[in-house]
Amino acid sequence: MYDKPALIELVREKALEFGEFTLASGKKASFYLDCRKVTLDPRGANLIAEGILELLGDNVPDAIGGMAIGADPITAAVITVAGQRGLPLRGFIVRKEAKTHGKGRQVEGPVEAGESVVIVEDTVTTGGSSLRAIEHVEAAGMRVASVIAIIDRLEGGAEAFAARGYQLQTLLTVRDFGIEPVAS
Repeated sequence: MYDKPALIELVREKALEFGEFTLASGKKASFYLDCRKVTLDPRGANLIAEGILELLGDNVPDAIGGMAIGADPITAAVITVAGQRGLPLRGFIVRKEAKTHGKGRQVEGPVEAGESVVIVEDTVTTGGSSLRAIEHVEAAGMRVASVIAIIDRLEGGAEAFAARGYQLQTLLTVRDFGIEPVAS
């Protein structure tokens, strides 16, 4: 069972910082969420995996994954807990650039064209990183069922996904930390 209050407390304790920051989207922010401090923590990994599996419910896709490197520990945690439950959920990694050796793949893992996948992300601001992951996954022939993030900064990401026909689900939003989103 997903323990949302425990995840909020862990994020507040380990990942939420206040100051002046430039986000991956290029936006300036007065707070930063360093989710790797939670996704790479054993308790955090388990809380996140439980939450994502609860969001999936009976709609378990063939595979789950996202853009390296932020999505990698999320993917690993979810497929590990899924495996412990006997669910045949596999993981994949989307490289920022295709390999220049071997098979030259940009999407790595035991996935094939025609399969249903869910994209995972740690923090969503504009959705740019996950939208790039979606492009690469779809180019490899897979169908994206949805996008799941740990935290939505509520700065346009959900709308960007909706405009492209994808649903964003999140475990938390910045409002869970008493932060009101910045008007765009």
